[in-house]
Amino acid sequence: MQNKIINLDQCLAEGNEFPDIQAIDGERWFPLDTTIQEDMSTIWGGDFGCSSEVNKLRAVLLRRPGKELDNFDHTKVRFRAPVDPEKCRAQHDLLADYYRSHGIKVFYVEEQRSDRPNAMFERDNLFMTPEGAIITRLAMPLRRGEERYTAQAVAKLGIPIVKTIAGDGIFEGANAMWVDRKTVILSLSSRANVSGYEQMASELKRQGVTEIITMQIPYGHAHIDGLLNIASDDTVVIHASQVPYMVVDALKKKGYRIIETPSLTETKYCYATNFVAIEPGHVVTSVGAPRTVELMEKAGIKVDVLDLSELNKGRGSVHCMTAFLKRDE
Repeated sequence: MQNKIINLDQCLAEGNEFPDIQAIDGERWFPLDTTIQEDMSTIWGGDFGCSSEVNKLRAVLLRRPGKELDNFDHTKVRFRAPVDPEKCRAQHDLLADYYRSHGIKVFYVEEQRSDRPNAMFERDNLFMTPEGAIITRLAMPLRRGEERYTAQAVAKLGIPIVKTIAGDGIFEGANAMWVDRKTVILSLSSRANVSGYEQMASELKRQGVTEIITMQIPYGHAHIDGLLNIASDDTVVIHASQVPYMVVDALKKKGYRIIETPSLTETKYCYATNFVAIEPGHVVTSVGAPRTVELMEKAGIKVDVLDLSELNKGRGSVHCMTAFLKRDE
């Protein structure tokens, strides 16, 4: 039986009655009008997000040194000296236990390449935002590829990956630092090129950042946290001779008091600014910078000091090893 073709124009011209043709249904499948932040605790893996360097720390991502630390040439990966792998692991466990003792959840990157001894510096692989993780792209040939396993760990936790630095972009997590929800420091250096900077800036502006403080890292340094760090809502610690005036001025205008590290040795070789704030006015750092610790304590900052000296041989410290996953709003 052939389908009957009805010409509605002809029906109208001949004065015939229009047939009643059944309407096509609407989709009747309506979107859920929530933000990804609202979805975080109900749809994704939990309550994650960060837009601060000092608000109460709730969860971190670490890489406990594994087989990648067992056999390598320290001169080829920029370690200051050979390390004792078991001592490194014991000190890393000390840091993880410290976090747990302060009610901070500790998660790990479980898998990693066996030729990536720098992988314990997890901050470089990830920058956390209120909406999820930005997976970075490492600069150095002997580090690139670490970020793949960070992405796996983040996905396993159910954290949205809102951006991955791509194309020719290079940007490491320690080249970004929150000042407040609307303000972030982004740096340019051998570890962060213009393409990577622009990708970071675009994503953070999409998330509501309205002010980006650009920090040029001098040749001979890598990241912001080797030169500057925030200890409380109103206190920043800096390596004065290496932080651009415009960065200091921007922070002063936001009400920050400036503590200058008193020793080049402490700053460059003992990582005086490479601490982590547990909450406003309370930080954890490694041994080796007693003069800086004294200045911070005189300014009302509580400082806990852990012996991470074996880990420090890799040219990094507490902040380098800690990727924030959750801080209070």
